[in-house]
Amino acid sequence: MILKNISVLYGNDLKFIENINVQITGNTFQKISSKIKSTKNKVVNCKGLLLIPGLINSHTHIGDSIAKDIALNKSTDSKIHPMFGIKQKILRETEPKKLILFMRKSAKSMIKKGITTFVDFRESGLEGILLVQKALSGIPIRAVILGRIEFYQTINNIKKNTPIPNWYLNQLESVLKNCDGLGISGSNENSDSVLRQLSKTKKIRAIHCAETKQSYLKSKQITKKTEPQRCMLLKPNFLVHMTYASKSDLRLVSKKINGIVVCPRANASLAEGIPDIVQMMKMNCNVAIGTDNIMINSPDMF
Repeated sequence: MILKNISVLYGNDLKFIENINVQITGNTFQKISSKIKSTKNKVVNCKGLLLIPGLINSHTHIGDSIAKDIALNKSTDSKIHPMFGIKQKILRETEPKKLILFMRKSAKSMIKKGITTFVDFRESGLEGILLVQKALSGIPIRAVILGRIEFYQTINNIKKNTPIPNWYLNQLESVLKNCDGLGISGSNENSDSVLRQLSKTKKIRAIHCAETKQSYLKSKQITKKTEPQRCMLLKPNFLVHMTYASKSDLRLVSKKINGIVVCPRANASLAEGIPDIVQMMKMNCNVAIGTDNIMINSPDMF
């Protein structure tokens, strides 16, 4: 197939090239040139259209798709806190078939918006992972599923540095067999001991970090350390948010891991400020973009 007269965003710098031809062989973009001649291949006139690389939505929670715009006037914690938020109540009490229906709608919505891959933090343990896998069946989108065990600790547990009980470790093994890694809720729900235990897992490890001013201050109050400092105990592949990270936090992260996923539109929806992306780039952090919870923000990279 030849796409004629199409405009493209090309290369790592997304250079804009106007009115060019693209030859497709099988499932591969084989050649991009104005000199491609018509052959027996099907030719499609694409004048006025723009061809872009597939976008990667680096942080989502599509499990809460059914709850879009619920609790608009509530605080961030009352909406999405992993232990007592409205989101958790919805995930627990909604029929699985309805959760699946709305997750499928979100996946199809992402495809329409140019997203070919998304990285999903999946709650509800093994059941949640199997549910999203079922929801994505037959949909041509790539999903990186980061699961978790439904294990959260109190302030007292964190101060006592309580580890993960053995029977939860069995659940963890089952979760990791069925997904791409771990998407941890945050350091404020896990002791140092737990974070170190989870750091020994072999797949992708990611964690929410410094999303809100409240969570950032809570970490310092409970442990005398910032969230980014404690999150390093997980040895994560990347951190999500870093909205309230200080320069010293960013310096630490840039030396240890350097991967950060920011979700500025979601932060704005929650009135939680905007991450300092310029400073992250100056410190050579590898910055990606996500859209976060469907219930508070549409999965649209633009």
